[in-house]
Amino acid sequence: MGASTLAGVSRTLAFVAPTASYDVLCFLRAVARLEGVRLLGVFQRPSAEAQALCRGVARVDDVSSVDDLTEAVTLLQRAHGRVERLLGINEVVQEQLAAVRERLGIAGTPLKTARLFRDKAAMKDALRAARLPVARHALVATQAEAQRFAREVGLPLVLKPPAGVGAQSTYRVRTEAALSQTLAAMRPSADAPVLVEELLEGTEHSFETITVGGRVRATSFADYHPGCLEVLETPWVQWACVLPRAPEGPHYAAAAKAGLAAVRALGLADGMTHMEWFARPDGSIAIGEIAQRPPGPQLCQMVGLVNDVDVYRAWARAVVDGAFDGGWQRRFAAGCAYVRGVGAGRISAVSGVSETWQVLGQHLVEARLPEVGRWKNPSYEGDGVVVVKHAQTDAVLRLLGVAMKTLRVRYDGRREA
Repeated sequence: MGASTLAGVSRTLAFVAPTASYDVLCFLRAVARLEGVRLLGVFQRPSAEAQALCRGVARVDDVSSVDDLTEAVTLLQRAHGRVERLLGINEVVQEQLAAVRERLGIAGTPLKTARLFRDKAAMKDALRAARLPVARHALVATQAEAQRFAREVGLPLVLKPPAGVGAQSTYRVRTEAALSQTLAAMRPSADAPVLVEELLEGTEHSFETITVGGRVRATSFADYHPGCLEVLETPWVQWACVLPRAPEGPHYAAAAKAGLAAVRALGLADGMTHMEWFARPDGSIAIGEIAQRPPGPQLCQMVGLVNDVDVYRAWARAVVDGAFDGGWQRRFAAGCAYVRGVGAGRISAVSGVSETWQVLGQHLVEARLPEVGRWKNPSYEGDGVVVVKHAQTDAVLRLLGVAMKTLRVRYDGRREA
C-alpha cells in the first residue's frame, strides 16, 4: 500500500536488525508508536511480533552486506513508498546503514561519521586530535609492528579487532609470552589488522548521551562492578551495572566534559551514544571508546528508570523527528545484576529464587531467570538479569549484593555439539 493511500501516514521508516531481540523489540515498539509512521523492517530472522509491528518486512541473508540491505530497502520502497529514515540500534550495522543512506539519498547519520564511531583506531585518532584523553594505540598488520608498539608503550596491553563489539575477541596481555601467543592466534595482516592499545586500569564507567541537531540534550552515568574485560576473563564472576542517583565527584565532571567533546569531535547530529571510560588511580580519566548507538538492553532500560522517562521514545524522537521532549531529571538509582555461575554445559538448576525475591520486594523491576536446559551464555551478559530501582544508591548496591550472593546457577558440564 503506497504512502498516499494509507490514511494518517506522513513518513515511511525502515528498521534494520539481525534478529528481533529483546532490545530491538523495545525500540521497534517505540518507533511504531510515533505519530503518522509507516514502519518497515529488514531482518535476517524476524519474530512474529516484529512482523506484526511492521507494515512490510524484507528478509536478508546478512544485514552486514551493504548490497543486500540496498536491495531490501529498494524492494520495500517499490511496495510502500519512499523510505525517509533508515534506522537500527545494533553496532554491527551502523556503518552499513550509513552507506545505504548515501546510495539511496536517505537522510540520517552520514558514512564519514558512522565510520569514525565504528572504526576504533580512527575514532581514537579523532579523539586524540581533539585533545581528549584516550588510550595510546596502534593499528598493526604484523606481529613485528605489535611488538614494536609494546616496547614503546610497555605492558600490559589490550588486543582487539578494530570494529569489535561488546569486548568480543578482546584480549588483555601482561607478559611478552602472552603477547606472542595472542598475536599468533589473531594473525594480524593488511586485510585483517589488529588494534593494540595500552590497558586502561581503574574503575570502569559509562556515559550516555542523546543528541539532537548536534547538541547534547540529555546525559546519564553508569558504574560497572567490575569492568567488562575482567568479567569476560572470569566467566563465573557475578557482576553488576549501577546507575547512581547522584553521580558526584571530579571524575564524573571530567568524563562529562570529555564525553560532550567526543560527540562534537566525531560529528554526530541526531542520536544516542554510549561511551565507556575509566577513572584511573592517579585521579585522571580516559575514554575507552564511544559507540553511535543506545547502550545494551538493561543499561538502556535503567537510563529510563533513573530519569523517569521513556528512553526508547527519546531515541526514536531524536533519530526520526530530530526532536527532544525534555523532562529528564535524575530521581532514582537503579542497577542490574547479571546472573552467571561456575561451570559449563546446559543449565541444570537455579536456586535461591524465593529467598532473593523476598528481600528485593517492591524494588524488583524485572527479572529474567536462567532457563533450565539452555546452554550457558558465553557473553558477559550471562544467563539472566535482575533489575532493581530505589531512591538511594546504597540500597541498590545492597539489593544487588543479595541477588548476586543468593541466586545460584548450576550446569551439567556437557560440551555443546
